[in-house]
Amino acid sequence: MRKNTIPGRKTNAYFFLAPAAIILLVVMLVPIFNTLRLSFFEWSLRSMAQKPTFIGLRNYAELFTSENFLSSVRVTITFSLSVVSIELLLGTIFALLLEGNFAGMRLFRTLFVLPIMVAPVVVGIMWRFMYHPTYGKINFFLSLLGIAPVGWLSDPEIALTSVIIADVWQWFPFVFLLVLAGLQGVPKDIMEASRVDGANYWQSLVHIKLPYIASVLALTAILRLIDSFRSLVVIYNMTGGGPGVSTEVLSLHMYKTAFTSQRLGLASAVSVLLLFLIIFFALFLIVRSIRKEGK
Repeated sequence: MRKNTIPGRKTNAYFFLAPAAIILLVVMLVPIFNTLRLSFFEWSLRSMAQKPTFIGLRNYAELFTSENFLSSVRVTITFSLSVVSIELLLGTIFALLLEGNFAGMRLFRTLFVLPIMVAPVVVGIMWRFMYHPTYGKINFFLSLLGIAPVGWLSDPEIALTSVIIADVWQWFPFVFLLVLAGLQGVPKDIMEASRVDGANYWQSLVHIKLPYIASVLALTAILRLIDSFRSLVVIYNMTGGGPGVSTEVLSLHMYKTAFTSQRLGLASAVSVLLLFLIIFFALFLIVRSIRKEGK
């Protein structure tokens, strides 16, 4: 039997979706276009009444010769790749450990994801107090072991690592939730068939579970990578980008350029380059994921 179709149903669907799609495009594209346009101008908060002065590519030339900007690029890449890798690893491990059902599992999972609900400004202040060289809880417990106080946020060698730990604490539960949802979608009949065929836990994990949730892992990595490039509030409240510029990521560098140096054109150029950096790494992960699925 032929299925009855209603003429124009597909057209009506597009008609009702069009207003929301148009609004979304306008909200996304207009700010991007204005930022791109402003990056070719010199404009300061001190002279808002004056019209921006067109200077061409001078802002971009200044950025690529600025040691502070190049340092912030290195810090951003190091920070983002580190937090995404660690969060994927920890989130996957905990999801594998907690995918089963046992007493108190729902309560434990709820408590486990509480860090996600904490506001970033609170996370930054909380970890700054925990890292305090004199009154911080971390140095207090180290002193019980006879270890001298550590300048977690004052030492340029370990300040970035301290910030990475705070970000991992807050966001690896997010990875845990997505990976856990993916694991619960693995067909049980396939797992039972593998056990009947004599596969042990590790063989089932490597050849069934991980390949099945590969797309979930790729999507999670992309989401966390994009979000990590936008990290600002936690780092600003913990270190302000210091000591020196050891924890100054691109988003914080852009904020300082706009509101401390008050150079809106140069800050727009930083935001454009940050956008291209995000697109580059996101496309890299997408292409790599597609190639793995095609094998």
